[in-house]
Amino acid sequence: MAVEETIFSKIIRQEIPATLLYQDDLVSAFRDIQPQAPTHILIVPNKVIPTVNQVTSEDELALGRLFTVARTLAEQEGIAEDGYRLIVNCNRHGGQEVFHLHMHLLGGKPLGRLVAHD
Repeated sequence: MAVEETIFSKIIRQEIPATLLYQDDLVSAFRDIQPQAPTHILIVPNKVIPTVNQVTSEDELALGRLFTVARTLAEQEGIAEDGYRLIVNCNRHGGQEVFHLHMHLLGGKPLGRLVAHD
């Protein structure tokens, strides 16, 4: 199965403009263009992984890096102490719109509680 090109791939290669906050050989991070909180950053693996359902053991280093980059960015943004939310959506029912696995880092205001229902 061929992996499709995504808008995130173009941002990673800096072919389209974005506010790039972090980039290394495994992950990139940039501001969301439709922020849902005062701080809303997307952290993505540079390798296209369409959804969590396609994650393999080979992806563990990159996916672990998503969390360490999130922590660093939360500190840089001044939201680490008050708190922040990390979200990964999977497929359409989970709210995923771009099929390139990504983590949302949200903060800068009280975000309210999320309650899971049966």
